[in-house]
Amino acid sequence: MTSPYGGPSSVTIGQAVGQAEACLTRLLTGVLAQRRTSRPTYLALQRLNALGGHATRDDYERDLSKWLGLDGPGAEALAGELLEKKLATAEENEVRFTEQGRTLREGILAEGAQFTRALLTGLDPHDVEITIRTLQAITTRATSTTTEEHS
Repeated sequence: MTSPYGGPSSVTIGQAVGQAEACLTRLLTGVLAQRRTSRPTYLALQRLNALGGHATRDDYERDLSKWLGLDGPGAEALAGELLEKKLATAEENEVRFTEQGRTLREGILAEGAQFTRALLTGLDPHDVEITIRTLQAITTRATSTTTEEHS
């Protein structure tokens, strides 16, 4: 890897990802504050969406544990929080979005997309696509490694 000045890059992938994550988290934090929504609540909405907008309560809590690094009681409490806030409903042991939960998630994403569009303006779309694929592959590998270590 080289720097834009021709020499070796002094930033590792870990540093670059960490710096980008910190900056993007600050932007997301601002969006969440305006909507009076905590980061864990937003992430729980994102995970429910990743499951197709519905899942059994056990599967949803297991997913929250895996992806958010929560223990069993923490995942149960976070799922319960979505139910209490009426962002999700649980009928016949299936958790699913309420209209309020779906609207909140979509609003956060739309506002965040405004920031993202501005940040991506002028970047090569092919480079962005490669970056996304690379980060997804790293995430998959890291998740597999973590899952294997805890088995």
